[in-house]
Amino acid sequence: MFIPEQVKRIAEDIKSMRIRGAGRIARAAAKALKIASENFKGKSLEEYIQYMNHIANILRNTRPTAVSLPNALSYVLYRMNIAKQTNPTLDYVREKTEKAADEFIQYSLQAIKLIGEIGARRISNGDVILTHCNSSAALSVIIEAAKSGKDVKVYATETRPKFQGHITIETLAREGIDVTLIPDIAVRFLMKKVDKVIVGADTVTADGSVINKVGTSQIALAAYEARVRFFVATETYKFSPATVIGEEVLIEERSPLEIVTADFLTQYYLKIKVRNPAFDITPAKYVDAIITEKGIIPPQATILILKEYYGWAIKDYAMRKLGIDLEE
Repeated sequence: MFIPEQVKRIAEDIKSMRIRGAGRIARAAAKALKIASENFKGKSLEEYIQYMNHIANILRNTRPTAVSLPNALSYVLYRMNIAKQTNPTLDYVREKTEKAADEFIQYSLQAIKLIGEIGARRISNGDVILTHCNSSAALSVIIEAAKSGKDVKVYATETRPKFQGHITIETLAREGIDVTLIPDIAVRFLMKKVDKVIVGADTVTADGSVINKVGTSQIALAAYEARVRFFVATETYKFSPATVIGEEVLIEERSPLEIVTADFLTQYYLKIKVRNPAFDITPAKYVDAIITEKGIIPPQATILILKEYYGWAIKDYAMRKLGIDLEE
């Protein structure tokens, strides 16, 4: 089946982490679906639906953990299927599908802005903030607080092995914010100097647990021990409908070559194993609040958001789990 070259590049860029960050991944996936639709070469609606589902499966399999990716795909495909039921003509369904992709991208960008505005109200003048990895939502909160005139200082972890923290300090430095880069292992040592922790999320489960870049759970434990408030800034499309029906989130493990060299592996191949988990799970009890574009909620309220705003997605996941064809 024909796959546009630009779609192939986006899929590879997501898989190789040239596109990284859950929000950026989600927007890239929606963009890829729009590009695929625009480049569809068939003539029938049935071919189009099959083609779009095939493209979505390719994108869905690039990264297994961040729920923003399948949620972005579901957002577009759900509206494609609704359009098919409303007016089963190829031109109409293509138009509505491409419009849905644009809507998702705009919603995602607007959500970041709203999270910044809402979260900045929780930042006090003089606060010292710790952040981990590179989260657009967390950065939006910090930058918006600084723009509102609050004097803030930031500690940012290196975030090994891919060093996403370097992107974070560059972003904050450009905004004129006092930022200090620290090794991941220095978090507990410095926590006594911190007023608030603000991190992003790749997935939030129905029970309010947060799946984020590996190391987040250890930061949450250090914050809990030091009685430092731990905030998660995230868009609600990173809430996982699948976890409502009992699906577990698969934690991605990446290549050992992100940690050691090929020569090292060859030399010690029969003697050692190398594991490189990309994410870990922070239980809800260590999260003080989740800052979303819909407001600030306790982690226990995640299930309410999922039911109110993503009931259609929960139904979609449930029917797929039961093996029911949604096209019938």
